[in-house]
Amino acid sequence: LIAKAIQCENRQESGQACDTCSICLQNSKNELVDLIEIDAASNRGIDEIRDLREKIRFAPSYASSKVYIIDEVHMLTKEAFNALLKSLEEPPSHVYFILATTEIHKIPETILSRCQRYDFRRISVQDIVDRLKHIVEKEGMKAEVVALELIAKHADGGMRDAITLLEQFSNQEMTEELIRERLGLVSHQACDQLYGALGSADTQKGLTVIEELHNDGYNLSQFTISFLGLLRVKL
Repeated sequence: LIAKAIQCENRQESGQACDTCSICLQNSKNELVDLIEIDAASNRGIDEIRDLREKIRFAPSYASSKVYIIDEVHMLTKEAFNALLKSLEEPPSHVYFILATTEIHKIPETILSRCQRYDFRRISVQDIVDRLKHIVEKEGMKAEVVALELIAKHADGGMRDAITLLEQFSNQEMTEELIRERLGLVSHQACDQLYGALGSADTQKGLTVIEELHNDGYNLSQFTISFLGLLRVKL
């Protein structure tokens, strides 16, 4: 999306790509040769970065600029980072680098100081639910709102994960019971029982609730997440 906005021929005043020019259309189809994505996990050595430094000298073929996306950039070796540093300090005017990582603390300060940093935060449950509702409506699916909320919470702020889960249930009516069963989520009743046991300091009852969940095959890690959610509501 960022690369598309950079390379768009008719970028809007807001900075958004027009999505109609030839460059945007090629970008959307992953056919734009001037947009290069590199997986740092499998191209992490100094030789690969040296090869990259040679290639960036060439002018773009179609777009007005070339954009290199280096995914999981924290996987680069120390020597590769040092080789990349020179290109970041004095890049050709037609080249842009987008460095993507989930572990920002592993990026050398010398690299970070030469970048504009944008932190992508988790998407709210309500925003994910709204998007899932839109997809359900467009695709003619059947789903209870509470079922979509369970999927959104399970995705833990990731829209792509939520949509992937939704696709897994697309051939049947999505009910709360179905989603809880498939995702290994426990009912509110079990959470309430444990909450009551804690409130009354009934250790035996609390352990019994947990043992029954374990014997029934529920994922106790998921139960912990659900129970913490209940505690937040109670607080």
